[in-house]
Amino acid sequence: MRYVRTVLGDVAPEDLGVCDAHDHLFLSSPKFPGQELSDAAAARAELAAFRSAGGAAVVQWTPYGMGRRAADLPGLSRATGVTLVCATGLHQATHYAPELLAGLRGRLAEVFVAELTEGIGTTGVRAGLIKVAGGFHALDAHARWTMTAAAEASRATGAPIAVHLEMGTGALDVLDLLCGELDVPGDRVVLGHLNRSPDPVVQREAAGSGCWLAFDGPSRAHHATDWRMPDAVRALAEAGFADRLLLGCDTVLAGTRSVDGGPGMPYLLRRVRPRLVAELGAELVERILVEHPGRAFGIDGR
Repeated sequence: MRYVRTVLGDVAPEDLGVCDAHDHLFLSSPKFPGQELSDAAAARAELAAFRSAGGAAVVQWTPYGMGRRAADLPGLSRATGVTLVCATGLHQATHYAPELLAGLRGRLAEVFVAELTEGIGTTGVRAGLIKVAGGFHALDAHARWTMTAAAEASRATGAPIAVHLEMGTGALDVLDLLCGELDVPGDRVVLGHLNRSPDPVVQREAAGSGCWLAFDGPSRAHHATDWRMPDAVRALAEAGFADRLLLGCDTVLAGTRSVDGGPGMPYLLRRVRPRLVAELGAELVERILVEHPGRAFGIDGR
């Protein structure tokens, strides 16, 4: 029996409702000085706007050490009625102080397992997924370290592994490592940002592994995202991979929330959904938004 681990406890996968499968309420990094997502009032307003647009759940991919503010998440979920799932895991090395990474050597998988099963710090909030990251067209030693720990933690807990693909690249290298060398089942892996490198051959080959393909985020500068995404999603569906797709918005910087003048979480339902309905039909888009996230982020209760 599978369940999704939310910040308020475990729920049945079918109870998520319309889900933004990749987003952020809080996020900070030395790589983005002055652009942190750290305002709890703004996070609450963004969730309320998403709820008003028809949204019911958000999977937050902010990992360890990047300002998750896990203690705030249960209150935000209760106040807005939006189900929240939060992450453990570790991003690229550039987002951390070297001394923080040094303190995790030799115990990274243990930290992931503890946050998935016992809770994040003293908050009592348990993570529901493991977030890691690749590099640009390659996997460096840091990525291999974090993904090896993620695979160990996934085997121990049944939790899914969500992967940031830098500029959408390196998908097949990630799968060679996780599903090949480390023997993680394909359906336990979610690849994020494939829309940022719209290579149909890579996308089909990745889908063939059984993993999940997340098309997440409106277009940024130099990203051929929105205008190519409907064609890419349709091509995958026509190739037999309609059941491997997820959608999200990936709000990562101050100013990108809808309540701060950006597209934000409601963009997924306000603009992305009708565009995809025109290409794929309402029934498939509903499955992608409602059914697929519960399957992708479900944890095996055994």
